[in-house]
Amino acid sequence: MTTVFLPNAADRNALPRQIPKRKSQRIWRGFTSDVPGTKVFTDITEIKCLDGRLYYCGVMDAFDGAQIGYSMAEHMRAELCTAAVVQADRRYGLAGDCIVHSDRGSQFTSHLYRETLENHGWRQSMGKTGCCYDNARAESFFATFKKELIYKLPLSRLTRAEVRIRIVSWVDGYYNRKRRNTANAGNLAPLVKRAGYYAHEKAA
Repeated sequence: MTTVFLPNAADRNALPRQIPKRKSQRIWRGFTSDVPGTKVFTDITEIKCLDGRLYYCGVMDAFDGAQIGYSMAEHMRAELCTAAVVQADRRYGLAGDCIVHSDRGSQFTSHLYRETLENHGWRQSMGKTGCCYDNARAESFFATFKKELIYKLPLSRLTRAEVRIRIVSWVDGYYNRKRRNTANAGNLAPLVKRAGYYAHEKAA
């Protein structure tokens, strides 16, 4: 058992949590899934803009690599992460027992985040402390995200609002729909693979 102490422990949403290491790890680096919405990965990254920091929390589906949910804010509190997961469910649907994997950051061990997952029936999974390989798919997305979009932007001249617009356009208009994904058979773009899955299901 590991006790994770969080700042502002008096805050109901940031209480220290007793987290059983073995029970909280549900994927054991199984980074793929045969069915949409049954296993997702989530993480946070920071972007420095003209008027301050912007934080992006994304939710990737293990089935096709799509960013099925995301949220952006000027803070990186637990609300940022819960909003991303809830959006993923609203936009694409998560299974009632979906595995939601993350690292052990304070946002993901907070009362608010864990309660949100529990209320939806989703199963929380977390990697070992300090081990980035346990969340490698989310890390891989962020590497692509930064190389192909963020590092090409003139961030010192763009406000957070302007950067948000570019991120939404890149994620929804390009990454999910057009960018070839080497993790998918035939290097299909995420939503192209997803469309094929549902077309096959409908025809069966």
